[in-house]
Amino acid sequence: MHLMPLTRSRAEQIAGLGGLSMVSEREGDIHVLRLDGELELATVPRVERELRHIEATNAAVILVDLEDVTFIDSTGIRLLITAAARCRSDGRLVIDRPSAAVARVLRIAGVAKLLPLRD
Repeated sequence: MHLMPLTRSRAEQIAGLGGLSMVSEREGDIHVLRLDGELELATVPRVERELRHIEATNAAVILVDLEDVTFIDSTGIRLLITAAARCRSDGRLVIDRPSAAVARVLRIAGVAKLLPLRD
């Protein structure tokens, strides 16, 4: 019996299963933050840092594009709710095009009405 050696450790394989990519760019008065992947415990801190950085700018609109987010957990939901609360007074945060999976979780959790959602 001949066994092939593994090229990656089990931890590396598991870590590669999830993940989130993020593109943050300013287009005139609108700052767009596009997320792709999983918005969860391991990825939320990076998104939180970027959102706070964007909020500190003079962007008239902060658009968080969730079209390509495939999964959201309670920490991701909390991130969206707290960002919306911080921007409530100026109304510049818009959560744009949540994927079907994300929209479903937000509805089930009962928080969709708390967020500035745009389909």
